[in-house]
Amino acid sequence: MRLILLGPPGAGKGTQAQRLIHRHGIVQLSTGEMLRAAVAAQTPVGIKAQGIMASGGLVPDEIVIGIISDRLDQPDAAKGFILDGFPRTVPQAAALDELLKKKHIKLDAVIELRVNESALLQRVETRVAEMRARGEEVRIDDTPEVLTKRLASYRSLTEPLIHYYSERRKLLTVDGMMTIEHVTREINRILGAIGAVEAKAALKVAKAKPAAKAAKPAVRKASKSAPRSAAAPKKAAKASGKAGKPVSKGTKIGTKTAAKKPSRKQVAGSRTRSALKAGKTAKKVTKKRAKA
Repeated sequence: MRLILLGPPGAGKGTQAQRLIHRHGIVQLSTGEMLRAAVAAQTPVGIKAQGIMASGGLVPDEIVIGIISDRLDQPDAAKGFILDGFPRTVPQAAALDELLKKKHIKLDAVIELRVNESALLQRVETRVAEMRARGEEVRIDDTPEVLTKRLASYRSLTEPLIHYYSERRKLLTVDGMMTIEHVTREINRILGAIGAVEAKAALKVAKAKPAAKAAKPAVRKASKSAPRSAAAPKKAAKASGKAGKPVSKGTKIGTKTAAKKPSRKQVAGSRTRSALKAGKTAKKVTKKRAKA
């Protein structure tokens, strides 16, 4: 599973991320932790980030993307991951899409935990009041005043990501106002449905491959028989060429034989013979008359 969790501060992203990690055996990629780890390891990207972080400046997106790229290449991220705290803006989301495309990694889903801001403020106020009543120290960043500023920042910078991922059909929304258990069940149900769809698609691809392999020999046979079929028109052409030649002397046409044309000598000879026969016949008639 490769996921991104979206939601305003206090929506319960951290709690649900930990549950998903244990359930699916994936890793949580926190940009803050990755930055600190890169600086400690003195990687090329970590060295660049070190000076910026030391001066209190914001680390540029390209450096953060470089750190994420290095982290995704580590073996424990091969099974899946949850991105925590990144992307925060639409440009960061576009840069992340490019990175995943280059690495041939598919993002399975972006889960938005939708909550009511006024309810979140009420939760924080109640929690702070209870902590103070117990004499516990309240964190500076866990007060209604700080939460109000963080919510305003989320609306202006991060909320546009909801539209960005919705257009790409990656966004899945869960009611974050439900109990923790109900939110966990709903997330698991959604991810189960995604897994079933992907398994069905993979099965179709697997079935299509043998069919494609079986079709290839038929194509080859057809190509091999092509020269033979091409020779047939040539034979037909030869036959038609022979048929087009004039009939020679003595050539049989059906059951009759073509007659030979008599020569001039033959014609003259036949005329002489017929004249001689006629003369002999006349003499015989004359003799018969004389006797009579």
